[in-house]
Amino acid sequence: MTDTKYNLIAIVGPTASGKTSAAVRLAALMGSEIISADSRQVYRGMDLGTGKDLHEFTVNGVSVPYHMIDIVDPGYEFNLFEYQKRFYECFTALRARGIVPVLVGGTGLYIEAVIKGYEMVHVPVNDSLREELEGLDMAALEARLKTLTPRVHNTTDLLNRNRLVRAIEIADYSAHGGERKKPSAPDIRPFVIGVRWQRDVLQQRITTRLRERFEAGMVDEVRRLHASGTSWERLAFFGLEYRYISLYLQGDLTYEEMFTTLNTRIRRFAKRQETWFRKMERQGTVIHWVEQGRFEDMRTLIEDISHEF
Repeated sequence: MTDTKYNLIAIVGPTASGKTSAAVRLAALMGSEIISADSRQVYRGMDLGTGKDLHEFTVNGVSVPYHMIDIVDPGYEFNLFEYQKRFYECFTALRARGIVPVLVGGTGLYIEAVIKGYEMVHVPVNDSLREELEGLDMAALEARLKTLTPRVHNTTDLLNRNRLVRAIEIADYSAHGGERKKPSAPDIRPFVIGVRWQRDVLQQRITTRLRERFEAGMVDEVRRLHASGTSWERLAFFGLEYRYISLYLQGDLTYEEMFTTLNTRIRRFAKRQETWFRKMERQGTVIHWVEQGRFEDMRTLIEDISHEF
């Protein structure tokens, strides 16, 4: 397997770009399997709000296997280190079966972590530190984190107490020279395809998709998650859909205010995703762009390099 040039196909793009359906069709064509690169789709019971679209994983009556979806419960603190570790295990197992996996998702950080081989460090739980932090409020915890690492890369850590405590734990571990245990990285040589649309078209696709998800019961999904024990604070951490629907369910927003604000914020999020992928290009990642998600163009790209797998 070391004599091939490419051993991974990666399909990237903003939300609502159609990258998942295209990736699944491509995987079906190649006899491959999907590995998800989405920071929220790892959670069970969070389907509409995360846009899993599992119905798309069947092509002409044949199911395409997928990985890294529905692997932990909502109360579990999943992180980048664990994603990278699990991805490496999954990738290695698929390659051992002679499969060139298709990686697809919009979480740029997760994608970069695996195709660039970020050097992630395992940090053990520090019970004494957690006990010390227990009596501090969120503002005090944020201040504590910033004394350890002035530049906070993942600002979502500041929105959830458990993640904030974990961020302090990691920063403290690094500051005191903890032993650096890294997962063994396999040899990954990706061929990256990007899906893009004109801005106004993508925005309309976002609005249409959002309406469809509401009609399919996204509000009921959030209500059900809260009723099963997931706190409003925890739901807010899971992203825009869960945050604004939670505010609506608590009576802080009207339905129209919720939908309008959410639609605007998702459009902004898509723009940030596009910015991330452009940054990847500037830093040396070659992305072969396909306009409007045209599958035939994708297929041609793969056929042109098929001898290099």
